[in-house]
Amino acid sequence: MCLSIPSKVVKISEDKTMCTVDTMGVQRDANLMMMEDDEVKVGDYVLLHIGFVMNKIDEEEALASIETYREILEKLDEEERKQAILEDDACDARGEQFAQEIKS
Repeated sequence: MCLSIPSKVVKISEDKTMCTVDTMGVQRDANLMMMEDDEVKVGDYVLLHIGFVMNKIDEEEALASIETYREILEKLDEEERKQAILEDDACDARGEQFAQEIKS
């Protein structure tokens, strides 16, 4: 099972197709092309699905989720924490589900 950790948008490309998000201290690029009607701004919290921003999330809800993740991640060492966050994008089940959604 894959879980999406709320990520804060810290930078948006000039053409607004990509952004940089911060996921509990780990920064990575994410694609904005799946966001049709909902404009994403720096400071927004978003959920990613295989590297694509799929939706914005309310800040209060995002912070509550992040706190829960922090409690879980406190049990891991630093390298395991980073790996858990980065593996979120590489989740096989997500890729298969996303491929099925596109075909539908």
